Amino acid sequence: MMYQPSILGRRTHSLKPWMIALIITAVVLVLAVIIGLPVYFLVFDQKVHYYQTSFQIPSIEYNLDFSVEHSKNRTDLKQKISSEIDEIFQRSSLNRHYIKSHVFNVRPSNNGLKINVLLKFQFTSNNADTIKREADSILHQKLKLNESFLKIDTSLPYLKAMNNVQAEHILNSCCGLGREFPSMERIAYGNVAKKADWPWQASLQVDGIHFCGATLISEVWLLTAAHCFDSYKNPKRWTASFGTTLSPALMRQEVQSVVIHEDYASHKHDDDIALVKLSAPVIFSDEVHRVCLPDATFEALPESKVFVTGWGALKANGPFPNTLREVEVEIISNDICNQIHVYGGAVSSGMICAGFLKGKLDACEGDSGGPLVIPRDGNIWYLIGIVSWGMDCGKENKPGVYTKVTRYRDWIKSKTDI
Repeated sequence: MMYQPSILGRRTHSLKPWMIALIITAVVLVLAVIIGLPVYFLVFDQKVHYYQTSFQIPSIEYNLDFSVEHSKNRTDLKQKISSEIDEIFQRSSLNRHYIKSHVFNVRPSNNGLKINVLLKFQFTSNNADTIKREADSILHQKLKLNESFLKIDTSLPYLKAMNNVQAEHILNSCCGLGREFPSMERIAYGNVAKKADWPWQASLQVDGIHFCGATLISEVWLLTAAHCFDSYKNPKRWTASFGTTLSPALMRQEVQSVVIHEDYASHKHDDDIALVKLSAPVIFSDEVHRVCLPDATFEALPESKVFVTGWGALKANGPFPNTLREVEVEIISNDICNQIHVYGGAVSSGMICAGFLKGKLDACEGDSGGPLVIPRDGNIWYLIGIVSWGMDCGKENKPGVYTKVTRYRDWIKSKTDI
């Protein structure tokens, strides 16, 4: 059979432009789904996973300095252990998933040291069992070959999964981790504080309204000024809030009890210090954790750069901010502060002066009880003062006066065991 020739002049059907556009769009969408889903699961669906493990270190004898937070011996040991674990995983098949390790417990054992370590990985959730088995195998193989000073601790489960809240609590359990220092940034005339710069700052509130500042020194204890409780003594009326804003607060806690220094009297400024016990422990995070307390022997030298933070008035009789503010000031010697034209002898040995004789930068009303902190040991922050008193806010020759924390270090320990 012969095919019929086409009819001369007959037009073939062609696709209209809008139909071509529609087809191209459909093809692109299909390709996007085909390519996008694997990319999403490979990249965007990756979640952080934590595992706790324990090691023995028979080659290193326990040193009491290992129990001292931020001591050089403890810091060096933690770095040595973390570097060893980093090398093991970075040279393994899990190098794309491994993030870091964190040493959080060093204690003596019958054979040298025993340490707890938190391992941080990132991968898709459906790979959890596989990654855990592989990480376990990598550690076992490496440590059994005696190629590391770390040894397997057979007394505990080798790798134990830990939820993110528990892990973040451990990661932020070290004191004094906050703002990077120094900074070129400059609550009177202060700056708005950035999130997580001052994670120990708390607001003490009466019936939900900010009244004083306070400083977190443990999971359950805050340090503040005794004069904050001159008018309101019932702990049930007080709450503590955390985070950089008063409203909304990042977290709120009920107050269980208040411990005021036994020698404090409202008609004088001496012994202006108090402890607040929370009704439940705080779960530490990047935005809420404790400051370091200095040894009783520590002295902040005159002209040292220090920071005071709070939600106090922006100037005398001025407005109160909703967002935490910070101001950098300098330590002023008590000799200068006690000069006739300054405070004329009113500053005792249990107090610290900080600010500038020219005025302007200062704490103010509503900052009472809040922290005066100093950086040491490479951006580790220590609480050296508690906002106590002063004349006006930022007035010439009237710097802020703070309760000297080191003077009351033994009192704090006697009440809190910190």
